[in-house]
Amino acid sequence: MDTKYILRMNNISKEYYGNQVLKNVNIQIAPGEIHALMGENGAGKSTLMNILFGMPVIHNTGGFEGTIEIDGVPVTIDSPHKAMELGIGMVHQEFMLLPGFTVTENIKIGREITTPTFISRIFGKSLEKLDYKAMAKDAKKALDTIGLNIEEYTRVKGLPVGYMQFIEIAREIDKSGIKILIFDEPTAVLTESEADRLLDTMRLLAKKGIAIIFITHRIDEVMAVTDSMTVLRDGSLVDRVLTKDVNPVRIAEMMIGRKVEKLLDRTDDNRSISQDDIILDIKNLTVNMPGEKVHGVDLTIHRGEIFGIGGLAGQGKIGIPNGIMGLYETSGTITFDGNEINPKILGDALRKGIAHVSEDRRGVGLLLNHSIEHNIAFTAMQVQGKFLKNYGITKIYDKKQCMQHAKNMISTLDIRCTGPDQAVGRLSGGNQQKVCIARALTLNPKLLIVSEPTRGIDIGAKKLVLELLAKLNREQGLTIIMVSSELNELRSICDRIAIVAEGKIARILKPEDSDAEFGLAMSGIRQEVHRNE
Repeated sequence: MDTKYILRMNNISKEYYGNQVLKNVNIQIAPGEIHALMGENGAGKSTLMNILFGMPVIHNTGGFEGTIEIDGVPVTIDSPHKAMELGIGMVHQEFMLLPGFTVTENIKIGREITTPTFISRIFGKSLEKLDYKAMAKDAKKALDTIGLNIEEYTRVKGLPVGYMQFIEIAREIDKSGIKILIFDEPTAVLTESEADRLLDTMRLLAKKGIAIIFITHRIDEVMAVTDSMTVLRDGSLVDRVLTKDVNPVRIAEMMIGRKVEKLLDRTDDNRSISQDDIILDIKNLTVNMPGEKVHGVDLTIHRGEIFGIGGLAGQGKIGIPNGIMGLYETSGTITFDGNEINPKILGDALRKGIAHVSEDRRGVGLLLNHSIEHNIAFTAMQVQGKFLKNYGITKIYDKKQCMQHAKNMISTLDIRCTGPDQAVGRLSGGNQQKVCIARALTLNPKLLIVSEPTRGIDIGAKKLVLELLAKLNREQGLTIIMVSSELNELRSICDRIAIVAEGKIARILKPEDSDAEFGLAMSGIRQEVHRNE
């Protein structure tokens, strides 16, 4: 007998401006089933759920291909309102609460209970009076269902993050006719005890017949609470499996298991890296970067190596370089080449020989309306006083010296442009990235940190940027820390790779280590994976 599914999404495909992000994906969920949706960054999980919830980003970019069935009936979901009418709710990763409102008001917003008044009978329903008592009763019922002991008249502002997450859930289950509930990384901001309680809540809701889609990267939670899972990779369906039929290693392999295509040929690599020659020693690094917090990281970087830092989005990998550079509130000890760096002093790392290429190339990395020449010279002028002529007490920009340096960098890094005076905003993404690297190299650093160096550029440009980094390391002995969401790039170029999960180092791996080891580390599982050699 065939399983009766509450939801079927059939042959779903989606393209953004020529980039295929979903390719004929199928997903099926039965009533009362807890179903995990898993995959790496960029696997297509969020896009698939945006399609199911009718988000405007889908319909403003050409829609999608494929069909959706609810209770066996084909449906058109062209807005979140339509999704809610069909009984679909979504607990977003980013809270959608109004801080100045009470718990009750947040739960009932858009579905307020009103009572008629003398004036409303004359001028219309919009002038009816809010029935706070009835709304509070509904809110209390929803809160009791999930076991949250809080007064329904409490204002949301100032509540712990965990409480806010549960109020979001209470709002969804208060809606009448809820059939499918999407949880988008719901435990990412919760403490361990709060996460356990949330998993219990999911089980309780499933027993009431609500189908739950659980988007997460935490394999231990998937094993603990789900009945089945769909795994996506690079926008395609890998498999739909029952949780009882797989183990954590198998899940990790499905998430990231692919043939590692070496983007670089390192067969001529004759470097000898001394394990005793430590150029950067980090102890108990804590960084308060919103969305990328770091919690007590210890790292040692050897002189002359290319060290990779990887992990899923929001786990803290980007916070590490930003903390070293003093861009966010940071504590801990950072010792670089025998000198201590004070992250509380902005620019201290720069002045002591660390250059940083930001992950936000267009936002903070480049002056888009200025020339290549000015972009390359700007930081060195500010920090080191380069490209300036002294005329008594006055310093004047040395146009000739700067222009010659820019030409040298354009030649050395093969920046494709019309000349040093071309505006950086008119360059391709790959060439903009090379300008960022040129600016960093102009500081003559001992250590170069590059964050997401290939983000937003095509495959050909990616290879050129990685070849450039390898060349700088091999020919100049430059120590490089590369932070990236692309595992295959890290495994192509790095000597060692630290995987960050929940703001901490989960594992430090070698490029040749197995896909399962990388997958488990990215999921926050710190156990050693034993392989049959």
